[in-house]
Amino acid sequence: MKKFIRTFVLPSLFIVAISTQIIAQKRTTTTTNNKKNTTTKRTTVTTRSVSTKKIPSSKVTYKKQTKKVVSVRNVPNKTVVKHNGQSYYYANNKYYTQSRGMYIPIAPKVGFRVRTLPANYRRIQFNNHIYFTINGIFYNQINNDYEVVDPEIGTIIYELPSDYEKVTIDGLTYYEYANILYEKVQIDGTRAYEVVGIIDMN
Repeated sequence: MKKFIRTFVLPSLFIVAISTQIIAQKRTTTTTNNKKNTTTKRTTVTTRSVSTKKIPSSKVTYKKQTKKVVSVRNVPNKTVVKHNGQSYYYANNKYYTQSRGMYIPIAPKVGFRVRTLPANYRRIQFNNHIYFTINGIFYNQINNDYEVVDPEIGTIIYELPSDYEKVTIDGLTYYEYANILYEKVQIDGTRAYEVVGIIDMN
C-alpha cells in the first residue's frame, strides 16, 4: 500500500499541485493584462459605447447663474469671415461676433470653414482622427479647407480655454466650452481633460 501511495498517489498529487499553480499564474497574468488593457484603452472602450453621446441641455446646470462675457469696443486688424449668414470677426487667434457696437468672443459653430488655421494650433491624433485644435475649437482638414467639428468622445487635451465653464450633470462636475463637455483625468501623472459628451442644444 505504501509503495502504491509513493508510486501513484504522491506523483499525482504533485502534478495536480503544479497544474493548479500554473493555472493560477495564468489567471493572474490574464487579469493583470486585462487591467493593463483597460487602463491603456479606457478611452477607446468608452468611445465605442458612447461615440455619439449627446447630452440634452436641460440636464446641464451651470455653476454660475450668468455667463461672464468679456466684450471689447474694437478689434484691430480683424478679418471678416462669413458662415451661414453670420459674420465672424477674426483677430489674435480668436473669433468675435458683434452686438450693440461691441465685439464678443465666440466659438465658431460646427461646419464653419477656413482656408488657414489660426496660429499656434496643436495637432491631436485620436483613433483614426487627426484634429487641429486651438482655444477649444477642433478642426478637420477637408481638401484645402479646415472645418470646425465636434471631437470624438475620448479625445484628450491638456489645456482648457481660459473662459471655460464648470457645469454639473447628475451631481457630477464637468468642464464645458463650445458645448463640448470635458472630465478632468490623469494621463501618466499629468492633468488632462477628456471629451465625454456634446451638449445638444436642440
